[in-house]
Amino acid sequence: MRIHWLGTARHFLQVVAFCCVVAVLTTSIWPRHSYWTQLGHALAIGLIIWSVIEFGRLLVPARYCHPSSAGGHGWPKGWRGIVLTLVGIGTGFLVGDPLGAWLMGTGGYRSARDDQIGLVITIVAGSVASFYFHMRGRAAALEASRAAAQRDTTEARLMLLQSQLEPHMLFNTLATLRALIAVDPPRAEAMLDRMVDFLRATLSASRAPLHPLSAEFDRLRDYLELMSVRMGPRLAYALHLPPDLADAPIPPLLLQPLVENAVHHGLEPHVTGGRIDVRARRLPDGRIQLEVADTGAGHDPGAPARAGHGFGLAQVRERLATRYGGAATLELRAMDQGGTSATIELPLESP
Repeated sequence: MRIHWLGTARHFLQVVAFCCVVAVLTTSIWPRHSYWTQLGHALAIGLIIWSVIEFGRLLVPARYCHPSSAGGHGWPKGWRGIVLTLVGIGTGFLVGDPLGAWLMGTGGYRSARDDQIGLVITIVAGSVASFYFHMRGRAAALEASRAAAQRDTTEARLMLLQSQLEPHMLFNTLATLRALIAVDPPRAEAMLDRMVDFLRATLSASRAPLHPLSAEFDRLRDYLELMSVRMGPRLAYALHLPPDLADAPIPPLLLQPLVENAVHHGLEPHVTGGRIDVRARRLPDGRIQLEVADTGAGHDPGAPARAGHGFGLAQVRERLATRYGGAATLELRAMDQGGTSATIELPLESP
């Protein structure tokens, strides 16, 4: 049973404001007492009603309450909410009314008719305030449900995009293996052994929506070692991950398509191969920048698209847009010294 004190304090202030309005009404009915006297009386009744309802709802099992936007108990559903309201109003009148009269010194001036009017005001004011909190609770429950549905939809879309990316990665790797079998069977066998280990680690690690940046770099190292079996000295690489970013969460396989592009469309067309550098850095605004740079064939934005040369990039862009909206970007540019740089910038999420 948890109490969200920020929400409780907000409800308290709303009840006090409502009592100030009620005091204006009661002052017009009983002008012989000052506004401040009427306010003290109204607060004695109103705060007791509020306390019974606010903390009494915590005794109702959560499954019988609307979900709260802050988590935990919201307003009780159905007849439980009505009973709680009646108990609160009854307690407020039976306890709060004489308490207020005693505190403000108005007990000797009360008649039976005044008591009847006071009961009516208590019932009406308590019912209006309870209805207000009931509607606020329902609205918060609907908002919480909408947010949960949107979150589930986003996660499902991310997993769908990821499930499309995994076969693409697998087919690329198998195509690489097939090309090597015909020219160098021993190296193909070594590559097959490494590929089995790489795919087992990659596919099992990619089932979560997020994983640490260090795990992403481990998978990239496995992949580049796998490609090194085929390319030999034609492939050189370096991974640069600052220790303070090792636990930063990112979507799995986010950098994998960029590294694959660097290998297949950057380095392999070059007879001498080239080098791939993968870097992670923290930007001054607190965001993360991830860069995959190669010294290969270079990127020509005006060149016609080749078969299979856009799927990975499209997947990365769509995954970034789905998870981060406009807060994440992917930029592809040709470097002056030759080669291509693919740069992702995204918000730093809590681990």
